[in-house]
Amino acid sequence: MGKPLHNNTDDTVEQMFNRIAFKYDFLNHFLSLGIDKLWRRKLRRLIRRQNPKSLLDIATGTGDMLMLMAKADIQILHGLDPSQGMMDKAHVKLTGAFPQKSFELHAGFAENMPFENNTYDAATVLFGIRNFDNPDTGLGEIYRILNPGGKLYIMEFSMPKNKLVKTFYLFYLKRIIPFWGGLISRDKAAYKYLSESIQQFAETVNLSEKLTQAGFASVKSHSLSFGVARIWEGTKNTA
Repeated sequence: MGKPLHNNTDDTVEQMFNRIAFKYDFLNHFLSLGIDKLWRRKLRRLIRRQNPKSLLDIATGTGDMLMLMAKADIQILHGLDPSQGMMDKAHVKLTGAFPQKSFELHAGFAENMPFENNTYDAATVLFGIRNFDNPDTGLGEIYRILNPGGKLYIMEFSMPKNKLVKTFYLFYLKRIIPFWGGLISRDKAAYKYLSESIQQFAETVNLSEKLTQAGFASVKSHSLSFGVARIWEGTKNTA
């Protein structure tokens, strides 16, 4: 998540997230009309079927996924993010809501994670992989830190196949998100970047293929809201 925004080398993606951290949760729910909460709950149901004992949430942001998984029987809950502003907010949220639980938040990038091989049963990346400097390197690192048989779950925006849904979706991406996101956050550049990154990633990246190339087996995806977003999952080989 360290690449420059709009060719301005003084402004990186993590700096952008530092700036908008104070409004990030509100805008996520506002701009998705609250549907993002339903998507996260579906992901939680998928993870519970696996019954992992340890989970790393990559690009954890303000810790929404960790908040959700804290209600499940997971002994180790860790988060990783390069934005200190986001993690500061995550720390306040997590310790306030679950004072009896122990969370660890680590500053860092997915492409070079400060964890040993075979550390976690599960890893999640929610709306963050499109901001990786190098998705292939990041996926390789995630494969490394997962235990054999461990699972990776990625939630990311995708491009709907239905023409009518796609037309509305593109209008929403190009007009609604930059306008309202920029107005409320007072940071037009940030939400213009977010809108453009969603469209570019959804149209050009085949995540199923990348997961397979990284070594993951049993790769599959689940459509969310007519294909507006998807959940991808893959399993690390046990051999």
